[in-house]
Amino acid sequence: MEKNNVDPRPDWDSYFMEIARVVSSRANCSRRKVAAVVVKDHQIISTGYNGTPRGVRNCFEGGCARCSGKAPSGTSLEECICVHAEQNAICQAAYYGIRLAGSTIYVTISPCLTCAKLIVNAGIKEVVYGGDYAFTEQTEKLFQEAKVVCRRFTPPSN
Repeated sequence: MEKNNVDPRPDWDSYFMEIARVVSSRANCSRRKVAAVVVKDHQIISTGYNGTPRGVRNCFEGGCARCSGKAPSGTSLEECICVHAEQNAICQAAYYGIRLAGSTIYVTISPCLTCAKLIVNAGIKEVVYGGDYAFTEQTEKLFQEAKVVCRRFTPPSN
């Protein structure tokens, strides 16, 4: 009898995107739950989710007036004190002295331009994202010029 040598485990992208989905459940933003997982050599080195800064009342507790208000999605962003998931993952690595150069970041939605700039300056070399958020042409050009690979995650069909 011949053994079936097909690996039943999820591929690496699926694995880390599922972990990012679980990490997003910790997000404290009352508007959207987003997460980022930074990986190097198939090992998680940092995670982050969106919400208010460390030591500030959680967004869902009224910590962010913009998010607890009635501002339509995409408006009054200059009033929002929440930190994006990518920003938190990069900050967590810095807080604990973890080097991100050469790593890959898995994000549940596409990064905004501000997060893209931080990703480039942190030395992250690849971005894998789930859904669309604010992935502009300018963000795409920035990644291209900085030689950061950016690709949308497509779950494998079973």
